Amino acid sequence: MDDVLAKAEEWREEGEEVALATVVATRRSAPRPLGSKLAVTRSGRLYGSVSGGCVEADVATRCRTVLDGELPHVVSYGIADEQAWTVGLPCGGEIDVFLEPYRGAPPIERGTSYVVVEGDDAGRRWTGEERVQTGLRGSVFAEAVAPPTRLVAVGAGDIAEALCALAKPLGWQTVVVDPRGALATRERVPSADEIVVAWPDEVEIGPETALVSLVHDDRIDIPALKAGVERRAFYVGALGSRRTQEKRKAQLGDLAVSVRGPVGLDLGGETPAEIALEILAEILSVQKLAGDAAEGEQREPEPEMQPVVGPVGGEPSAAGHAEQP
Repeated sequence: MDDVLAKAEEWREEGEEVALATVVATRRSAPRPLGSKLAVTRSGRLYGSVSGGCVEADVATRCRTVLDGELPHVVSYGIADEQAWTVGLPCGGEIDVFLEPYRGAPPIERGTSYVVVEGDDAGRRWTGEERVQTGLRGSVFAEAVAPPTRLVAVGAGDIAEALCALAKPLGWQTVVVDPRGALATRERVPSADEIVVAWPDEVEIGPETALVSLVHDDRIDIPALKAGVERRAFYVGALGSRRTQEKRKAQLGDLAVSVRGPVGLDLGGETPAEIALEILAEILSVQKLAGDAAEGEQREPEPEMQPVVGPVGGEPSAAGHAEQP
């Protein structure tokens, strides 16, 4: 779940009234991407960002009006505003922010969440199983939903710990796997979300997984890399010299073409933290490039996927399950 939605859920469980602000359109040099969110409680707590700090105070004030009963609506911010340095965007970009009472996170792990942002039906939400490109289509904002990136580090060492620590701000789920129980301990990798004492090919690996082998033992390394490629991890890489990579190629056969190595961008890193930064930078680059390519191939929602006009919370639309706005 998106970390802002998770915080909104936490606040709602505490009895707070929560409003949600979402960036639904951007123009020129916008400070935050589409889908960026800010959760605001009636008591004044804020979590997230829609502009990196430029307009959050004004957005928070406006969010409270929807908690007071004002209909969900879009607010636009841009440099053309006479008050640009107080409630505008000094960067020169423009953003449209949709404000609504928060009623709960989309009930899907993968797919698309839709919301009407203008008109009498503003605030109406539903979901679809097919992922489409995040963006505004007419009066409907579509947001692609996917599980968090899963980073699997093979080998419980200093680089694995540094990788897990660096991945936390990205919201990634980190797993360190090592069959050597004496090494796979919380003391050695305190930043890992999960530590698994097992052979690497026994852990969950899928399309949202980036797998990095940090060991030099073929009994651990080769099965891990094979599992990563065969289970379609979006990134598979291995630490080691070019000579080591050549040896791996002979063992991996045709699968070797899908394994990156020496792993990471060449930034001249020497310490575990520097090497981890190189690795993470390469993973992020691969992920972003793949995401841009995939979004370019995704089709637009079909007309029948538009929301059904009628009582809020009524029958499901053609796009999926209807929800309360």
